[in-house]
Amino acid sequence: MTNNISTKPLKHIAIIPDGNRRWAKNQGLSPQEGHRKAFIEVAPSLLKTLWDKEIYAATLWLFSTENWKRSDSEVDNLMDVFSQFLSNLLPLSVEYSVQLRHLGRKDRLPEHLLSIVEEVEHSTKGMTGHIFNFALDYGGEDEIIRAVRRLVEKGVKPEEIEPHQLMDQFCPPPDLIIRTSGECRLSGFMPLQSCYSELYFTNTFFPDLNPADIEEAIHWFQNRERRFGK
Repeated sequence: MTNNISTKPLKHIAIIPDGNRRWAKNQGLSPQEGHRKAFIEVAPSLLKTLWDKEIYAATLWLFSTENWKRSDSEVDNLMDVFSQFLSNLLPLSVEYSVQLRHLGRKDRLPEHLLSIVEEVEHSTKGMTGHIFNFALDYGGEDEIIRAVRRLVEKGVKPEEIEPHQLMDQFCPPPDLIIRTSGECRLSGFMPLQSCYSELYFTNTFFPDLNPADIEEAIHWFQNRERRFGK
């Protein structure tokens, strides 16, 4: 396979990184160690793979609106991991000219993480090579509800509403959505944007995902016939 994707348009790949805790349990490790493996080691490597292949946009679902139901200690650890993950991405964003964009709510993030989120968004807003959306405290239903409330507050008439106004950030819809760990559902991920996305489910836990797995998913996508309702 060539390094760049050219046989079929593939602008946006989104990943639902599932299975960190099950991977850790199988390894005799703590959930915290599973999350660190996933987001400090694996995720940056996979993003570099996508950028090396000239994939314009990538989205990674870090934390859902439902994940707050987990134990306080696990949530606190995740917030620290996400802070380090985003800080580590800044040098890569300069190298690859990547604009980092947050999807989801900001009002519930701890102050130290919110500060880093705002810093990486501000520092990379002029980057034009790629887009990386990190979905943090994100849920598709919540995204739509917040958007509708904003439109109501602004007095926008129903006939004036455009699809992009119902999304946190506008970018090309995902061509390919990859979910790890064998779960065959989207769990409310990007419900408006994923209408025509190709869905690729792998049994591999996210901490075990590697560039070869991304290659396999892309190869699978290239062999799909996309009809877009035609």
